[in-house]
Amino acid sequence: MDLSQGWHGIWLIAASFLAGGLNAVAGGGSFLSFPALLNVGVLPVEANATNTVALWPGQAASIVGYFAEIKQNRALLLPVGSAALIGGLAGAQLLLHTRQGTFMAMVPWLLLFAALLFALSTPVSRWLRREAAGHPHPRLALRPLWLGIVAVCFYIGYFGAGGGFLLMSLLTLFGIENINRVNALKVFITTTANGVAVLTFIAGKRIEWRYCLLMMVTAAIGGFLGAHLSRRLNPTLVRVSVVLIGLGMSAYFFYIQ
Repeated sequence: MDLSQGWHGIWLIAASFLAGGLNAVAGGGSFLSFPALLNVGVLPVEANATNTVALWPGQAASIVGYFAEIKQNRALLLPVGSAALIGGLAGAQLLLHTRQGTFMAMVPWLLLFAALLFALSTPVSRWLRREAAGHPHPRLALRPLWLGIVAVCFYIGYFGAGGGFLLMSLLTLFGIENINRVNALKVFITTTANGVAVLTFIAGKRIEWRYCLLMMVTAAIGGFLGAHLSRRLNPTLVRVSVVLIGLGMSAYFFYIQ
């Protein structure tokens, strides 16, 4: 990587490190790493594709932590996995066919939408858990759940920030009440949707590898340290910080446009 770009290049290294840490603790790492790629001159579509590829290995590694819960959900893996593949592929294909100027005009709105998702995640999740406890669902409505996952994974394949919260809300609404089961399925679905998006972006030759490989390493280091530090951090403070970062990045891109 050419560090002659000054602080933009140095910030990309720092942002990918912090993004890996944030994703390990609360999510929202793309609020830092995606704008950092734009700042070093990567085109908007390529920046989003490169960011997805760079952060995916760390996301995939989190499956290990939920392996036992994922095995307990064998019956759901095929239907939710197929929905994730279809939605993620469609979203990634749409991104590759979006004009650079059009996507750049959408960036502040996408960041704002994702920041609001993070802001709503805690109160909505609490409400959903209360509703699930008070009104247990006798039967999982698989067909509408499948369609909902396709829709959410379409967003994940296209942009993705905040998609994990959407999935958790969807799974809870459709009768999956155990939080460990919800988290395990969320990790499996997001990894699958982003995985097919990664393959699509690589096949479409839209990855800036000179940045991507370095980001993979620094994000992995940040994720490793973030996972170890997560127990010592105040989760509410971390989530508020993620929301403020997202809102700040959104405001910045509204301003420069």
